[in-house]
Amino acid sequence: MPNLSEIDQEQLFRIGGASITIGGLIAALVVLVAAWALSWVATRALRRLRERSTRSAGALYVLEKLASYGLILFGVFAALSTAGLNLSSLAVFAGAIGIGVGLGLQGVVKEFVSGLFLIFDRMVSVGDFIELEDGVRGVIAEVGPRATRIRTNDNLNIVVPNSHLIEGSVTNWTLKGDTRRIHIPFGVAYGADRAAVREAVLEAARNSPFTLPETDTRKSQVWLTGFGDSSLNFELLVWPTREAVKRPGAMHAAYTWAIADALDKAGVEIPFPQTDLRLRSVFGREGDDALKTLGLAVNAGAPSEPKPAAPAPRAPPVNDAAEDLMTPEEETANGEEPGPATR
Repeated sequence: MPNLSEIDQEQLFRIGGASITIGGLIAALVVLVAAWALSWVATRALRRLRERSTRSAGALYVLEKLASYGLILFGVFAALSTAGLNLSSLAVFAGAIGIGVGLGLQGVVKEFVSGLFLIFDRMVSVGDFIELEDGVRGVIAEVGPRATRIRTNDNLNIVVPNSHLIEGSVTNWTLKGDTRRIHIPFGVAYGADRAAVREAVLEAARNSPFTLPETDTRKSQVWLTGFGDSSLNFELLVWPTREAVKRPGAMHAAYTWAIADALDKAGVEIPFPQTDLRLRSVFGREGDDALKTLGLAVNAGAPSEPKPAAPAPRAPPVNDAAEDLMTPEEETANGEEPGPATR
């Protein structure tokens, strides 16, 4: 009966002049598993460190991917060497295999290389709020070897091939800057005091908790942008916080609500579309005769309708969008995604 040493040295097959034994194959598997385990531990540790960091999250993500890919690649080569293969003698064979695999997996290789470009180019990084050509907007949650995961403010995860981010146009709302200026349109009725409108809206914007403090180069402004059919058209130009920029839907809704409250308190009328109809003649009749023809004459002596009772006092309305905007968007300690948020 053969002992363990004989089984360990028993040859299974030969590759490129190298003899592959059972013992060598087992040792190679152990090295490969150890490299994979080490890669998993290092990646997990760097990911937790990145989740706790704010300023160096991008650099830690690059280091995380380098550790993951590097350790696994090192483990593959170490396992082949442990199995008894001469890597230099396999260069030609590996080249031929590489060409064949490359032709069959062009798409996979393309996405992998695109992912490397995204990681090292740093034009888009994990945590950035981006907008794609098709209107998809969200925070980059992960850049994988094949695709990038984008998490929208509705907590939807959209998987986009890496090559789309390289070849297409991408708007990065949080690249190299703590904020961006946004435009909030609104309208008031003709005849409104423009100075009062400006003062009321600017006060509302400055009192907002998600508006950055003003500086010489970063001030809130109110512009008169045009004359509409039923309103004077204005825009509030404001610099919100970085976190507010990442929630554009809630941010616009919160500012719009604040503007409406400010205009109501200032007694400024918010208009609605209306059309004035002037009736000149109907079937050759004019004035009251035309109204009588249409059955629209008003009886002078008819009693007036009673006025409706005054509504009961109500509690001040709640700006739900502002409350949502003030809710921090953070990942939990175990790596799970946050709960649903508004747009």
